Amino acid sequence: MAYWLMKSEPDELSIKDLARLGEARWDGVRNYQARNFLRAMAVGDQFFFYHSSCPEPGIAGIARISAAAYPDPTALDPQSHYFDAKANDAKNPWSAVDVAHVETFGKVLQLGYLKQQTALAELPLVQKGSRLSVMPVTAEQWAAVLALR
Repeated sequence: MAYWLMKSEPDELSIKDLARLGEARWDGVRNYQARNFLRAMAVGDQFFFYHSSCPEPGIAGIARISAAAYPDPTALDPQSHYFDAKANDAKNPWSAVDVAHVETFGKVLQLGYLKQQTALAELPLVQKGSRLSVMPVTAEQWAAVLALR
């Protein structure tokens, strides 16, 4: 099993939304490196659910991959904010995965707090200039974050 961190704006999909739904499609990723990470995910992999672009950005819980990468249908939908005019049925460069709720943390582990943890110094999330919405997490980093909740 691999570990990941995935960012979502809570007004799009929050950990509470995922808990209510049980399962959801994770789509709209429009960065090639982040897309490649989606494609590397396997069913059962777990990820930290990170709330971004909000008053208190941070890790809000845990979810797991419930379906491996498949073509992102939002790329083909002209009504979608994630529409890609260059994509078509034969050539859709974007991927989505299905995710399922595992755990909602009692408190959000805020970014500022995470940056103070020496065990997380190499976590891409806390690196200066890191903007990816999907990133790998080592087993050691995973354990360090779990110890903070």
